[in-house]
Amino acid sequence: MTALLLLISAVVIQKMALILILFVVTLGIAAYSTYGERKVAAFMQDRLGPDRAGPFGILQPIADGIKMFTKEDFIPRESNRMLFILGPGIFIFVALMTSAVIPWGTVFTGFGLHVDLQVTDVNIGILYVMGFVSLGVYGIMIGGWASNNKYSLFGAIRASSQMISYELAMGLSIIAIVMLSGTLSLRGIAEGQAGAWWGIIPQWNIFVQPLGFLIFFVCALAETNRAPFDLPECETELVGGYHTEYSAMKLGFFLFAEYINMFVSSAVISTVYFGGYNFPGIDAGWLWGLMGPVVLFAKTFFFIFVFMWIRWTLPRFRYDQLMHLGWKVLIPLAILNMVLTGGGSLLFGQ
Repeated sequence: MTALLLLISAVVIQKMALILILFVVTLGIAAYSTYGERKVAAFMQDRLGPDRAGPFGILQPIADGIKMFTKEDFIPRESNRMLFILGPGIFIFVALMTSAVIPWGTVFTGFGLHVDLQVTDVNIGILYVMGFVSLGVYGIMIGGWASNNKYSLFGAIRASSQMISYELAMGLSIIAIVMLSGTLSLRGIAEGQAGAWWGIIPQWNIFVQPLGFLIFFVCALAETNRAPFDLPECETELVGGYHTEYSAMKLGFFLFAEYINMFVSSAVISTVYFGGYNFPGIDAGWLWGLMGPVVLFAKTFFFIFVFMWIRWTLPRFRYDQLMHLGWKVLIPLAILNMVLTGGGSLLFGQ
């Protein structure tokens, strides 16, 4: 009985430590993504970007955080006070919860340790991610409506319509991956991409699902309200969009959650289509246990850069173009991809 209690305590402590580390890392990456975005934008626009707060401006996110915490917290008199406070809280909570099922590395066994670098491996991991992503729209809609501002309400309606529309194509693109891998577990999907064809080409899903990846990536841009799909925050039409009336840390929650969603989306893309923590040549022994998280984070940071690259390269869509792309282009393509995947699996086997 004592041994069982010790084992349970060790597992609980390990998981709590992993949750804490993941929480800190997620917030740190979200904070410094703002710095990275400014530097990427500055490079593309031939200017310096942040260079005052610390060497090369590396303390700029900390300065921004202090500013957010210390600014006056203004709540409009005619707003619904409780929902106005609840909206950004829901949005950032949902964003943080999505990272719980992502396998950040293989199960590390070495030096007397047995560490599972995943908070929980639920057998419906990809459905868990999709479910929490779909809940994010409630935070935006509640915040926009509770502000009692027509621009905020219009921005919230735009955001909810956009997110609901693109979730359909995203879900259909994931069905093709589930058909190939035979599992909904993100750990299972990652493990199914280990090894290489002919010892050269990685067995990543991107090589068998290029169309599915393209659909998923475009939908991820729309789900995170990133350019060219940032119409809910279209300044020329809606002032600041659904967070027009927000200030101080409540506004910070909305902005932070966007970068957390970008980080988690990049991690999911890396796991589902680019092998996750797998990389040919380092797939055995204790070295793999150490290198797995490095490989996954390298892939994730690359896609974060691509998100930023696209923002400062492509112009914003009109809203009718956005809806046309979602309903008349991406959903039919996702259905076609699903049918082709099913046909290919039937003819050629798994």
